[in-house]
Amino acid sequence: MTTVVDQPVARATGRRPGALTLGLSRGVLELKQFVRTRAYLVFTLLFPVVIVLIFGAAFHGTVAGGVKLTQYFVTGMIASGLLATGFQNLAIQIPIERSRGVLKRLVGTPMPRSAYFIGKIVMVLVISAVSTAIMLALAVAFYGLTLPGSAAKWFTFTWVSLLSVMACTLLGIAYSSLARTGRAAPSMTTPVALVLQFISGVFFVYTGLPGWMQQVAALFPLKWMAQGLRSVFLPESFAQQEVAHAWELGRVALVLGAWCVGGLILCLLTFRWTEKD
Repeated sequence: MTTVVDQPVARATGRRPGALTLGLSRGVLELKQFVRTRAYLVFTLLFPVVIVLIFGAAFHGTVAGGVKLTQYFVTGMIASGLLATGFQNLAIQIPIERSRGVLKRLVGTPMPRSAYFIGKIVMVLVISAVSTAIMLALAVAFYGLTLPGSAAKWFTFTWVSLLSVMACTLLGIAYSSLARTGRAAPSMTTPVALVLQFISGVFFVYTGLPGWMQQVAALFPLKWMAQGLRSVFLPESFAQQEVAHAWELGRVALVLGAWCVGGLILCLLTFRWTEKD
């Protein structure tokens, strides 16, 4: 697989392509495989859209300050989409590839191992961008969500999204080592993602949850991802409705950055190219 990509480049340059070049090539391949795998495509891209349409039809009323419940819900679902694309998708996909011997075969090729992870990151970034664009289009068209009108808001949206994607991607790669087989991966991953969504202010207003549940959710990135995105798309006055009566963007960056570092360390310590057995 890699030799087909590498040979033209090697002949043209007279040297073997580097990890970045091969990683980008693998990213294209990962995207093609993603699009051709109906289960990944439906679950990652279409399932959040269906959930938004169902909840949008069922939820009515306002949260506070004139913010509609659907607007609050959609911002959380954007964060949930990033979680699904990075953490959930990779935590299921990688064990399946491991069980099928794909990772073992890749280790036996001249391709640098880092190229495999670069390819995964490229795939997650592209799919996350597509998923977010679809969710925003739905929110603007049907639920009255207003797009940011300032460069500062778009800057906040960019760094919150990038930190969220990187944290979820690294945690998904690390978590993939827990599944002994590819068949066990969905049952080990999906409940974790669902629980995080229920306690992190995605399906329910965060401040309406029990205090102990809020404290548990604050330990994980999804709560801070959703809060950072609310600061972008909801009115400034809504910050008073948060637990700390502020958006706490500094803390959002700190927590997401810490999870990026922690996820990277876990990847380096736990990632397996073959099954435990």
